[in-house]
Amino acid sequence: MDKKFYTFLIFPGAHGNLRKIRLPFYVVHLVLAFSVVGIMTIAALANSYARMLLKVSNYNNLRTEREALKTQNRTLENAVTTTNAKLDSLQSLATEVALTYGFGEARRPRFPEAALSLATQSNSTLESSYRASLYAFNLIRNSSRISSRQAPALGFVPTADFGHETVPNIWPVRGRVTEGFGQRSDPFSGEGVFHSGVDISVPFGTQVEVSGDGIVMHAGWDSGYGNAIVVDHGYGMATKYGHLSKIYVVVGQEVKRRQVIGAVGMTGRTTGPHLHYEVFVNDTPVNPMKYLHE
Repeated sequence: MDKKFYTFLIFPGAHGNLRKIRLPFYVVHLVLAFSVVGIMTIAALANSYARMLLKVSNYNNLRTEREALKTQNRTLENAVTTTNAKLDSLQSLATEVALTYGFGEARRPRFPEAALSLATQSNSTLESSYRASLYAFNLIRNSSRISSRQAPALGFVPTADFGHETVPNIWPVRGRVTEGFGQRSDPFSGEGVFHSGVDISVPFGTQVEVSGDGIVMHAGWDSGYGNAIVVDHGYGMATKYGHLSKIYVVVGQEVKRRQVIGAVGMTGRTTGPHLHYEVFVNDTPVNPMKYLHE
C-alpha cells in the first residue's frame, strides 16, 4: 500500500527555483496535535497567571485595609486612654479636695481580687475588724498629713518627699530596667500594648523589698502577672510586684519599708526572670521612675 504524503510547494519569487517538500501524513498530524496542545498550555498558563495577579492585588488591598484599621484602632485606643486618664485625674482631684477639707470619705484602691482574698482568708470577725481599724487609722493619719502639708498649694499628687515612710520611693530590687513605662511591643504577639510598669532584670530568687510602708491587699496568683503582691500605701497610692517565685506575706499584713515580701521569679507571661513593678495613684498607673530615688 502506498504511503500518503502532503506536498508543499514553495515559490521563492519570480526568478527563484520552485521547491517541493513532501511530508508523511502522520508527521503533519503530529505537528498539528503538538500545536494544539501548546496553544492550550499557553492559554492555561496565561489564565493561571492572571488569577494569581488578581489574588495578589486583592491581598495587597486587604493588607492595606488591615494596616489602616490597625492605625485607626491604635488612634482610638490612645484617645480612650487619654480620656480615661483625664477622667481619673479629675476624679482623683475631686476626691483629694473632699478629703482635704473634710467632705466625703476616703476611697480605697479598687482591687476586687484583694477584697475577695481578704474575705476568704479572714478567720474571724475580730481579725476583720482589726484589719479594717488598722486601715482606717492609716487613712486618718495620711489625710491629716495631706491637710497640713498639701492643702495650701493644692498639690494633691504624692511626691517622693511626701510621707517618706509610706510613699514608695525605693527600688524593690537593684537591677537593670529592661522595659519602661508606656507603649511597647508585646514580646509574645508583637502588637503594640501599654506597659503599666517597669521590668527590672535580676537573677532568679533575688529578694524583693517593699518600697514603702503599707498593708498587703493581694498576695497570690494574678493572671499574666503570675504570683503577685499588691500593697496599699495610703494617700491613694499602691504598688504591685509581679512574676514572683515566692511570696512571704499574706493579705492584711502590715509591712514596713525595705521589708522582704517575696522573691523574683518568672511566673505568668514572662520571657525570663525579672520583677514587674507598678505604682498606682488613685487607681491610675503612673511611671514608677518618678519615685525610684533610693
